Amino acid sequence: MKFKVVLLGEGRVGKTSILIRFCKNTFNDRQQPTLQASYLDRKVTIEGQSVSLSVWDTAGQERFHALGPIYYRDADAALCVYDITDGDSLDRVKKWVQELKNHASDKIVIAIAGNKIDLEKRRHVKKVDALALAKSVGAKHFDTSAKLNKGLQEAFLHLAKGLIDAKKKESSGGGGLDATGGGRGRGGRNRQSRTIRIREDSEDLTEGQNGGGKKKSGCC
Repeated sequence: MKFKVVLLGEGRVGKTSILIRFCKNTFNDRQQPTLQASYLDRKVTIEGQSVSLSVWDTAGQERFHALGPIYYRDADAALCVYDITDGDSLDRVKKWVQELKNHASDKIVIAIAGNKIDLEKRRHVKKVDALALAKSVGAKHFDTSAKLNKGLQEAFLHLAKGLIDAKKKESSGGGGLDATGGGRGRGGRNRQSRTIRIREDSEDLTEGQNGGGKKKSGCC
């Protein structure tokens, strides 16, 4: 399976750094702003099934917003990113989510990432406000840091899991996609969360089944 995931958010919230950290496991403090769009692929393994994620980085500057629908119209999932040191960037997440609802598929899986938690002492966004926003749009919230490689694996595995569950529902004639991408069992209850590990024999990201997850050397 192959899915398209788009990163959305204002300029300088760290979308490009998230993309490069997740797909290449590198980080650059002087990352240049994205001027158009680019993407990288990363394979993940969920419940023994290999999935390829094409992760697209889109320009966040205001002058490029009109181009947004070109990139996320056919997206399967989206990670909306804000900077915890910039309150305005959280406000913009609301608008990105609305644009997704207006232009993307109604089955798109959405998650929200509060990035740059390595700058916690400079936090301007209250965690309670971010969680309330995520709940109001039916998305799960993740605390992330591209610099420290924190929370990224969990966020992307969450999206991938939601996409896999949606595919299973479609193939079995079940309903549409759960907006949170969390996957639900019978009676609408959330399935038990799973631990995450990095496969020792490859760069693929794997969802662990029984805890005791491992991370490849260099990942946090």
